[in-house]
Amino acid sequence: MSQSQPLPIPAAVLYVPRYPIETARLRLRPFNRGDVDAVYSYRSRPDVAEYLFDEPMNHEECAEAVRARTTQVAFSGEGDKILLAVERRDDSRLIGEVSLIWRSVADRQAEIGYIFHPDVHGRGYATEAACGLLAFAFADAGMHRVYARCDARNTASFRVMQRLGMRQEAHFREHAHFKGRWDEERIFAILDREWGGAQRCDGFVTITKI
Repeated sequence: MSQSQPLPIPAAVLYVPRYPIETARLRLRPFNRGDVDAVYSYRSRPDVAEYLFDEPMNHEECAEAVRARTTQVAFSGEGDKILLAVERRDDSRLIGEVSLIWRSVADRQAEIGYIFHPDVHGRGYATEAACGLLAFAFADAGMHRVYARCDARNTASFRVMQRLGMRQEAHFREHAHFKGRWDEERIFAILDREWGGAQRCDGFVTITKI
């Protein structure tokens, strides 16, 4: 695990997870500046950037992105983002990241996202990590609805949404021109009353009061 540093928690913070968020196999924690090389190992790859708004990042861009992520640790108001590093508990390897954006205070809406190194795809890590962050969103931050979106061709991503218990609410066909072609987007969401807490995660979450 990278060396921990004091968290820059804003004075007006409303919701902050109790760090680290731990699941059966993973640890979700704030980023620190020692994470640059690990982030570069996946954010520099064209196959990772294919479905992202960003292009593949060079090392300098990753360093700046990590610097920004070190402050994205709590919710103080609408538009705030919590963006966490995901590392394996058994070897402390940083394998990806998860995010939660507070989209609407009045309507208690948030958006969840995740990016993982291709080397660890197919092992259920994205589902497990997202589940840990959803537990915070519903149980502690009081969200009513959390949604996720992905490129319609990104089958692995929307399968994660389905495993989380989300329902498809929309499929936008050729709604934007993105990276040289027409983009199609799927929207999935889950409501607070549909969320089953740790039970929804099939035993992933070991610390349920985050």
